[in-house]
Amino acid sequence: MFTNKARILTAAAFVLLMAFFIYRQTYELAAVALLLAGFLVWGYFKEGTIVLAAKQFHVKDYNKAEALLLQINRPEWLSRKRRGFYEFMMGGVSLYKQEYQAAEQHYEVAAQYPLRSVNDHVAALVHIVNINIRQGNYEKARAYLQLAEGKGEQVNAKMKAVIAKLEQELQLHTK
Repeated sequence: MFTNKARILTAAAFVLLMAFFIYRQTYELAAVALLLAGFLVWGYFKEGTIVLAAKQFHVKDYNKAEALLLQINRPEWLSRKRRGFYEFMMGGVSLYKQEYQAAEQHYEVAAQYPLRSVNDHVAALVHIVNINIRQGNYEKARAYLQLAEGKGEQVNAKMKAVIAKLEQELQLHTK
């Protein structure tokens, strides 16, 4: 739960502590300081600023969420679980900015990764369906809608209602 700057500064402080402990010949504490610095560096690449961005995303502060997400230089290095959240939130930010092509791409990638729940996965698929209906890509929308419907019993009532509404809208356009 660090920003990148805070993570780097904290890791640098642990490296300085490690150097001090080596100078004082306290090698056990130097090893602990090195371990903590390594953990922060590992978190920089595998965790990123996803947790902080998620907090901003959930309160609908999309500009701050986007700024935190853009601090992640290489999203492909994130852990599988974090990558799904990254793509899902970037899709939401792109929708907010009305960048539908980017939103569709992010949601398609998010659907390939594990998300918090089945409902989040279905939400990503539903967003793809909705974008494709708006753009007139009815066959692609139908394919993603079938994927969303395939989740069956695990989907909550709200998502089932959204899927039913999209199904009706898709039937209107395909007749």
